[in-house]
Amino acid sequence: MLVQLSIRDIVLIEKLDLEFDAGLSVLTGETGAGKSILLDSLSLALGGRGDGSLVRHGADKGQVTAVFDVGADHPARLLLRDNGIDDDGDLVFRRVQSGDGRTRVFINDQPASVALMREAGQRLVEIHGQHDDRALIDMDAHRALLDAFGGLSERAAEVGALHESWREAERALKAHRARVEAARREADWLRSSVDELEKLVPVEGEEEQLAESRSRMMKAEKMASDINEADEVLSGQASPIPVISGLLRRLERKAEQAPELLNDTVAALDVALNALAEAQTAVEAAQRAADFNPRELEETEERLFALRAAARKYNVPVDSLAELAARMMADLADLDAGEERLSALEARVGQTEAAFLQSAKVLSERRHTAGAALTAAVMAELPALKLERAEFIVEISSDAANAGPTGIDSVAFHVRTNPGSRPGPIMKVASGGELSRFLLALKVALADRGSAPTLVFDEIDTGVGGAVADAIGKRLKRLADGVQVLSVTHAPQVAARAATHLLIAKGPSEEGSTTVTTRVRSMGLDDRCEEIARMLAGEHVTAEARAAAARLLDVAD
Repeated sequence: MLVQLSIRDIVLIEKLDLEFDAGLSVLTGETGAGKSILLDSLSLALGGRGDGSLVRHGADKGQVTAVFDVGADHPARLLLRDNGIDDDGDLVFRRVQSGDGRTRVFINDQPASVALMREAGQRLVEIHGQHDDRALIDMDAHRALLDAFGGLSERAAEVGALHESWREAERALKAHRARVEAARREADWLRSSVDELEKLVPVEGEEEQLAESRSRMMKAEKMASDINEADEVLSGQASPIPVISGLLRRLERKAEQAPELLNDTVAALDVALNALAEAQTAVEAAQRAADFNPRELEETEERLFALRAAARKYNVPVDSLAELAARMMADLADLDAGEERLSALEARVGQTEAAFLQSAKVLSERRHTAGAALTAAVMAELPALKLERAEFIVEISSDAANAGPTGIDSVAFHVRTNPGSRPGPIMKVASGGELSRFLLALKVALADRGSAPTLVFDEIDTGVGGAVADAIGKRLKRLADGVQVLSVTHAPQVAARAATHLLIAKGPSEEGSTTVTTRVRSMGLDDRCEEIARMLAGEHVTAEARAAAARLLDVAD
């Protein structure tokens, strides 16, 4: 329910903090005191249309904060969670309206969109008045209200799930049929392509490996002649190694006779001979490393070029050829086993359609039963609301040919305001005052089913008095046993039945000031009696009016 409403710098309201309790709360005051401003402020906090003109004169911006206390599984909380909004504790809706028309939205201190605030607000509060048709203009809302009244919401959800299964089966059948038909048109090309790719047997990553091998072998081919020439110099007939080796042996023998003369030469020649031997070993290693089979290079190039040619032909990367082959084989498999698969999918469509229609027909039967009960419940409320000659009708049309997620029924609330007249949609037939009373009767019949946790009624008692106003007060009181009810009223019979009575008045913002502001205060029993007496008597409150007000309060208690 709504537990707190804080308003800053909106129209005539400078600063206002209100707390609300469960049950029926009424707001009264003289015409022009600011009751509509209060409702406009609440609407702003629920995602209503913002406007720079709402900002109080002299202020740069206005702000409205509404705090709600609802259960952990309330639809508004679920919606906020789905949109990434933290919903721990109370739900705090804050709207900042700038004078230049810009607006900012915060839900639980997290920035949000106006659309999300509006959608969540509709699940928390319903505002109804003589000219407010949101609850009655939408036929989908009529169906939802009927389902809530008959306890059919869960079954309706099951029907919706079955409808989705049916449509999903139809989509699968349509997609498969399209694939089979496309495959059939391209069957010859598919078969030749599959044969080609099966012979090629492409492997993901193969192109890179082949390219690296080809590059390595081509480099080896270019360097092979130079390596062979080096080998010929070091190991061929003209190799200096045997000559240097023979010279070294002769000098070693001579060095025994004159070591001081030949030792350095022998050592240098020994180093040179060792270096040449190492060079010879290195060249041989290079020969082995550079050794390649020209046939292998040829085969590598043929494989690489064949893969790239296939990739160009089928307009895919080489690494995607394997996936393409698998997809083409699947298409052929669909073609080969298409009829069997189509038959299975067609059977699935038939089964899901039959399950949906069976459940939808059961739901339709129960809706007709609930429709008769809702009609009787609303009709029982009408005489006391001075609509004894009117008739409320739940019009249900059932047609399997127009089946949808909600079943096979269209539901509309029709009324006949006078005997002999033609019934029609409630929004077109009922006048403003009649509409508000029909709505109240409907809400009372629904009790706390199919309703937001907070209901706001804006002067639905306008134009009525006496017994009718008293009947409206009784029904608002009864409605408040299940949900929180806020009512802006001019009827003393309604005000007397409230658990909380708020007085709206306007006056100078401070003593001696010319600035006018709207104030709201909660009244005790004595003040309530005086206010109800004013509502009865007008400007000059008499003792008789005060006595009548006291009697109204006693009767209400």
